[in-house]
Amino acid sequence: MPRAPKPLVPTPSIQRQIYVIRGHKVMLDADLATLYQVSTRTFNQAVKRNSARFPADFMFQLSEKETENLRSQSVTSSWGGRRYRPYAFTEHGVAMLSAVLHSGRAVETSVMIVRAFIALREMIAANKDLAARVEKLESSHRQTASIIDVLVDEIENVAHDVREMKTLPPPSKRKIGFGL
Repeated sequence: MPRAPKPLVPTPSIQRQIYVIRGHKVMLDADLATLYQVSTRTFNQAVKRNSARFPADFMFQLSEKETENLRSQSVTSSWGGRRYRPYAFTEHGVAMLSAVLHSGRAVETSVMIVRAFIALREMIAANKDLAARVEKLESSHRQTASIIDVLVDEIENVAHDVREMKTLPPPSKRKIGFGL
């Protein structure tokens, strides 16, 4: 049985390069260029030459504010960081890159990155299932806890009544019977 080829970069390492921006899971052009072993400039030129393959739901450029937020989260170079706003690629955009970048490495890298997106999606789905199970247990626990609280209150009431019944009134000093 043939072994699956070892990925060029481990999936967890790629997953750390997936960000959520505008509600989409994306990878940035510089990270992708590094994975494809080309310069960011060359990478972006290839994408621009094939811009029809990258509609807005495949790729978008970050706004100034998003770029600033990104800079504040990561270390910039001593040259002051990037001179332009980065591009973000969704999972579909990453899949399209293998058609734009024509090399064996590009195809392998695209497959690896798409697998990282899939693994991330499965991990999120598994966490949702786990969260639903915990919520069900908590709900069941809350119902059980309220039933137990009612039972404890009833037992305390009965115990109080029993204690009252056990306490006899003090003996009377009056004589009982007929007096002669």
